[in-house]
Amino acid sequence: MRNTKAYYVIFNLAKGLLWLGTFIFIYLLFKKYINVDFLKWLQPLFDNETLVIFIFLVSEVVVGIIPPEIFIIWALRDDQLIAFIYRVSLLATISYCAGIIGYFIGHNLNRSLFFRWAKRRFLTKLDNRLQTFGMYLIIIAAMTPLPFSGVSMLIGSVRFPFNKFILFALSRFVRFGLYALVFWEINPNI
Repeated sequence: MRNTKAYYVIFNLAKGLLWLGTFIFIYLLFKKYINVDFLKWLQPLFDNETLVIFIFLVSEVVVGIIPPEIFIIWALRDDQLIAFIYRVSLLATISYCAGIIGYFIGHNLNRSLFFRWAKRRFLTKLDNRLQTFGMYLIIIAAMTPLPFSGVSMLIGSVRFPFNKFILFALSRFVRFGLYALVFWEINPNI
């Protein structure tokens, strides 16, 4: 059983690091080969911080449609460390809260007749595994490109203990902090 948990954690963390490497590679290519004037048409969107935050909130609640790394890159826009830390902290807090909202959506889905039928019919084994591996799944979803809100819904649907969920979900802040540190360090404009 221990080996299975260790494999699960190591395999998924490796996938997360691979995704981070991919985003860094794309970001560096973009910075080097794409003419910044090409993005002038996006400037009104970039300048409207409220709109960008709203788009991020909707994305995070609706199962993470847009990768958070794009918003972390957006947070670099004026190359001021304090503003960058503020924006990334705000993004991380929104993402964490979206996971909590997802948890409660899943928790309430458990009450519907369709979900109870589907759970009995298809998800009985999954329910047991989520209770066993839930901690690892929460941490991995919080730290990697897995859709955090979607995993939170799944965890909520099996009634994983909420106090454990919010504790393990704090690793979402670690992800944003690490990714922000990496993007800050590779930003060539500083």
